Amino acid sequence: METFENNPDNKLVITAALAGAATMKSQNEAVPYTAEEFGDEAKKCYDEGAAIVHLHIRDPEKGIPTPDLDLIRDALENIKSKAPDVIINLSTAISAVATDRERIKPIRTFQPPLGSLNTNSMNFSVGNWKTGEVVMGAGNIFANDFRMIQKFARYFQKAGTKPEMEIYDMGGMHNMLFLNKQEGMFDQPLHFQFVFGVLGGQPFSPRALGTLLELKPPGSTWSVCGVANQQFQAGMCAAALGGHVRVGLEDNIRMPNGELAKGSWEQVRWAKKLAEVAGREVAQGEEALKIFNCKNKEVSL
Repeated sequence: METFENNPDNKLVITAALAGAATMKSQNEAVPYTAEEFGDEAKKCYDEGAAIVHLHIRDPEKGIPTPDLDLIRDALENIKSKAPDVIINLSTAISAVATDRERIKPIRTFQPPLGSLNTNSMNFSVGNWKTGEVVMGAGNIFANDFRMIQKFARYFQKAGTKPEMEIYDMGGMHNMLFLNKQEGMFDQPLHFQFVFGVLGGQPFSPRALGTLLELKPPGSTWSVCGVANQQFQAGMCAAALGGHVRVGLEDNIRMPNGELAKGSWEQVRWAKKLAEVAGREVAQGEEALKIFNCKNKEVSL
């Protein structure tokens, strides 16, 4: 299996996505809004085994995702003061209303080890999968055209930030394989995050995951995340197949038994147990940075 080329000890890297663009305290009180809450949650996640925190920073008063660099810096400083070895992964999605300039500015400013790079334009909504009702964002288009992707990729290169390619469906995968033909567009090997269950994207199935794994270039690293129960379905397959796992309240507010998660940290605890069942140990710090081929070790504050 190609995973062993870059990861000879078969370690598993856990990412905790702490807030996202949409999950609110009204859904789960543990969603962080303030810099202090982000710091506390990051430490809890690290202590449970997470190597990485994926971040959409919030306006502490309104609770909505923000591109404000001062608020992002406050949260990053609080996180690093409490969990100095946790690896920062900044989102370039931020929110449904952020401009392209606002979306890429945190990467250019803070130069994190990892950042999300979205890979195609798509419907991006929330739905009731039992009834077929679109319950949120029925008119939302998540715009990521080729001009933007290439522009962002150049900024990632200048910042020394490893792109985590967010793959929502086969179209996004083929977009990145196409752009990867351009010499110097992306540092090699590539790193993918396979995202399952967004309304407008690909639902999880073992066959869908298998197809993506067949398409990925040899030696590239990969992780999975999924909306609601698909978080657990995808995570179980990834742990068994040599991939890595993202959990957190951005994607799912509950535990496998249906109860509200006490925080992203409780899902991290589940992921660590999953790794153990699969015969793998979790990697953190320098080890995780090496597995994901990151250049930068810290954010620039």
